[in-house]
Amino acid sequence: MNTIPSAFWLVPVASVVALGMAWAFFRSMMSADEGSPRMREIAGHVRRGAMAYLRQQYRVVAIVFVVLALVFAFMAYGLKAQNPWVPFAFLTGGFFSGLAGFFGMKTATYASARTANAARQSLDAGLRVAFRSGAVMGLTVVGLGLLDIAIWFVVLNRFDPNGLISITTTMLTFGMGASTQALFARVGGGIYTKAADVGADIVGKVEADIPEDDPRNPATIADNVGDNVGDVAGMGADLYESYCGSILSTAALGAVAFAAAGFEVQLKAVIAPMLIAAVGVFLSIFGIFLVRTKEGATMRDLLHSLALGTNVSALLIAGATFGILYMLGIENWLGLSFSVITGLASGVIIGQATEYYTSHSYKPTQKISEAGLTGSATVIIKGIGTGMISTCIPVVTIGVAIMLSYLCANGFSTDMSAEALSHGLYGIGIAAVGMLSTLGITLATDAYGPIADNAGGNAEMSELGEEVRHRTDALDALGNTTAATGKGFAIGSAALTALALLASYIEEVKIAMERAGMTLTNLKGEVINAAQATIPDFMNYFQVNLMNPRVLVGAFIGAMAAFLFCGLTMEAVGRAAQKMVEEVRRQFREIKGILEGKATPDYGRCVEISTRAAQHEMIVPSLLAIAIPIVVGCVLGVAGVLGLLVGGLAGGFTLAVFMANAGGAWDNAKKMVEEGNFGGKGSFAHKATIVGDTVGDPFKDTSGPSLNILIKLMSMVSIVMAGLTILFS
Repeated sequence: MNTIPSAFWLVPVASVVALGMAWAFFRSMMSADEGSPRMREIAGHVRRGAMAYLRQQYRVVAIVFVVLALVFAFMAYGLKAQNPWVPFAFLTGGFFSGLAGFFGMKTATYASARTANAARQSLDAGLRVAFRSGAVMGLTVVGLGLLDIAIWFVVLNRFDPNGLISITTTMLTFGMGASTQALFARVGGGIYTKAADVGADIVGKVEADIPEDDPRNPATIADNVGDNVGDVAGMGADLYESYCGSILSTAALGAVAFAAAGFEVQLKAVIAPMLIAAVGVFLSIFGIFLVRTKEGATMRDLLHSLALGTNVSALLIAGATFGILYMLGIENWLGLSFSVITGLASGVIIGQATEYYTSHSYKPTQKISEAGLTGSATVIIKGIGTGMISTCIPVVTIGVAIMLSYLCANGFSTDMSAEALSHGLYGIGIAAVGMLSTLGITLATDAYGPIADNAGGNAEMSELGEEVRHRTDALDALGNTTAATGKGFAIGSAALTALALLASYIEEVKIAMERAGMTLTNLKGEVINAAQATIPDFMNYFQVNLMNPRVLVGAFIGAMAAFLFCGLTMEAVGRAAQKMVEEVRRQFREIKGILEGKATPDYGRCVEISTRAAQHEMIVPSLLAIAIPIVVGCVLGVAGVLGLLVGGLAGGFTLAVFMANAGGAWDNAKKMVEEGNFGGKGSFAHKATIVGDTVGDPFKDTSGPSLNILIKLMSMVSIVMAGLTILFS
């Protein structure tokens, strides 16, 4: 057992504080008035539907997890191709990821009616209830993430005798559990919510010409349920694995990069990303209390209110990083601190770029609204073009961030030696930690969106009045922008984390080779133990270069996987939406008096359709993401897998940004028209932008946000299956 430094214990303390504050915010929200009996009734329908869906999803996912855990157990205990802790770490990662989504959704379903009721008092009151309820999700994710990391670090430090490299690569396994759960949650929840949303929009708003969230629409409850299962439970699981993945991959890189410096220095490099994340918890809580606004606030005012909290937290963690790394005494602490700032800055830039391309306060989205004057085709063309153009800033930003964080970690030296390469990769990893260090508040701004959206639906169905609806519309429009910004942020962090995971994959392959008793030939022509190999030795031995057809084929398959995954999930939404459209039309046709408000629609039937479709349709895309790296590893070997991960990262990142931004822009273009521009509600332009929004729904809420999980899950599966790849090599 190695001695754990006293500074490490800040990590479990921060996790307890985060969970304690999440509980305090939850209790504060629950003490607020839920409103009239009608408001309570609607919230109850949504709550029951959301919980019923989640229970069914967890049953399906549990079967997958049991099967995978048995496979890992066979590899660990039968083939001796894995660390024996792997099956258990995998299960805890999935459990905590699912738990984060469950708690977030439970909060959201209780918060929507309370937000609508608070909006009867003032805009600020509605904002505070919705935002602090979103903060429950943010703080729960970071609290459970740090708790899981702290527990496994202590356990493996006590029982794994093979050193920090073995400990940290084993901990990455629970990242795979979190990624697997997140993918099922995102894909299943995305299919559910968009099937309901598209069905409600096509038949309700376009064909029947009734308002959004009108109680006469049979799909409106399913639509509100979908906001919670997709944008809250799915998003919570998604960002849980992003958060843990960035910390764990950086810790693994630190164990490798500083191995030659001695155990004490190596240990400090391992716990550094954990400590940065722990301090980020306290600063996120401080930022949450800064968010407030005034009555009559414009969209820019509301965005400024949220930006104040997130930006102050980001600035404070930037300053705190210098102190953390200095006190740890890590070599080149100053350069690594600037790597963290590079990650933070890139997150802010991507967020601002996303806001510019998706908020109707700016020209790109305004032009899409204007395109509605000439029909739905021009809206779709303009939206696709805007989404494609919007990829430039995030891609360039991530490219600059990779280069800067690498150079900062090496003191701006152009040295490309094995040691410099390891230190540079550690710098890239710690930049990803910096980007996600204040996730407690940045996720709160994202989770706020579906709560505000549901509050608007509750206000509409409860007929609260024009003034209240105007306030909830303002909160909802803000939520669309923050959700788009949050998706861009998550995708950006996925790119940096996935790059760090590439290096972790190399280390896991070396461990698998050592476990199998294999040796390799280094660049000097000497036969050495795999553990002694540098990254250049490794790349040379496996011929990882652009002239190797295995690498190129792997890269093509990786890029194809992103498009195949999106195609499958888009088609799944289309099939489920068709069933929903048919059901809503049937009810309008057969249940007399619905459109006159004299009969109650069968909401339960629409909820059932979305639930069944989501459970059925999520299986193939999710299992495909797990199967592709395994098959490529067995057929093309290590070189093919590295090509796969690079191709998947480049293609998946760009495609994800395009889809998220195009979808967000279409959504807010519709909102702009609904505010009275270009003819307002019911106009020709309104109907055209509704079509654009309908096309954009699966872009931004199903396929796009699932891609960042796909990128990391393929990396995680490759790491966990490295032993199998070596057996077939």
